[in-house]
Amino acid sequence: MASTVTSEPSTNSPAASRPGYGQLLRTRGAWTFLLPGFAARQPFAMLTLSIVLLVQHTTGSYGAAGAAAAVTGVSMALFAPYSGRLADRHGQRAVLIPGVLLHTASGVALTALALAHAPLWALFAAAVPTGASVPQVGPMVRARWGVTLKGSPLMTTAAAFESVTDELTFVVGPLLATALCTAVHPAGGLLTEATLTLVGGLLFAAQRGTQPPVTPAGHARVEQASALRVPGVRVLIVTFLGIGSVFGGMQVSLAAFTESIGAPGLNGVLYGVFAAGNMLSGIVCGAVAWKVAPQRRLLVGYAALALAASGLWAAHSVLLLAGLGLLVGMCIAPALITGYTLVEGLVPAGARTEAFTWLTGAVALGQAAAVTVAGQLEDRVGGGAGFLVPMGGTVLALVTLVALRSRLVAPVRERTVARGVGHREPVAVD
Repeated sequence: MASTVTSEPSTNSPAASRPGYGQLLRTRGAWTFLLPGFAARQPFAMLTLSIVLLVQHTTGSYGAAGAAAAVTGVSMALFAPYSGRLADRHGQRAVLIPGVLLHTASGVALTALALAHAPLWALFAAAVPTGASVPQVGPMVRARWGVTLKGSPLMTTAAAFESVTDELTFVVGPLLATALCTAVHPAGGLLTEATLTLVGGLLFAAQRGTQPPVTPAGHARVEQASALRVPGVRVLIVTFLGIGSVFGGMQVSLAAFTESIGAPGLNGVLYGVFAAGNMLSGIVCGAVAWKVAPQRRLLVGYAALALAASGLWAAHSVLLLAGLGLLVGMCIAPALITGYTLVEGLVPAGARTEAFTWLTGAVALGQAAAVTVAGQLEDRVGGGAGFLVPMGGTVLALVTLVALRSRLVAPVRERTVARGVGHREPVAVD
């Protein structure tokens, strides 16, 4: 039976008139899932690089290492949405526990096969379950914010906070993986990744109080329809594929550029500048009380991203590339934050974890494709040709976004009204 709803936030909402990180972090129960969630999502940023460093050490081939890492990334992108849908249907805990156990076992198996100099097909066979079972903790944390802050203007702040957290993991994770693989043991990064996944994932799963409720069986047909059926989600997937092309294209092209000038050590510095720009704009974006509609913010922000990314291929100096990288990074966070914010209005609560995992998987898939294409361009053409990938990916996504922008408008859901005034059949709303 549908219930009467109002558009005003709850009176006991943790939000005040102006959103802020202080208010967000004082939200009751937030730290119980934030701390274990941070530990459990850290491996997400360690996995690809750990595989590359380990397989390159054991095979002597960057091609084989990149292929094994790409198999892992594609597997994660393909299976992540189904993991999210199962979490919506059966609860996060029911999906996380077997997932982290499978991921840990697969990661250890991949490590053992690489150290035993197994053939490449065997590494691929282990890489598939390793990628497919990566726990989607980031989307699960976002889903928990959606429950904790329901009806609160702090949702945009929470989306910004999660974007900043993601970027922090992509700063710390690669540094940790590199240090472990080079200073301790080539397998140190992958084994640490598996350990953090196991410990952090189980601790996160233990936090039942903030877990989104499972949709009752009677509402399963409405609430648990695939998030992919929502037109706006499909538009956002294309948008996030373009963002993934920036991450993948930058990783390969910056490495090729710094090697070409005889300063490979600058690769980490330049990528760190790019990530710092992302973090900085994410922090600012979350602290602003936006009055502009998110659809318009996404269009403007993505246009700025495509414009900035289009200039990367023409940069031939370290300082210019650092400046453009900073600008590109500053354009990514607003697009990510706004995209995740739009999900709240486009997708019913019972399918949001799946929707978030579709977007996360789109970034991973775009990154895997961009790494492959940019690598081929750098090998065959050189001269910074790999930077054409971020330009092409963002421009194509922008064209799609502009053409289909009307699909990003949340549908008007019917509400039950008193005294039988409404003539349409009541529909349950979130």
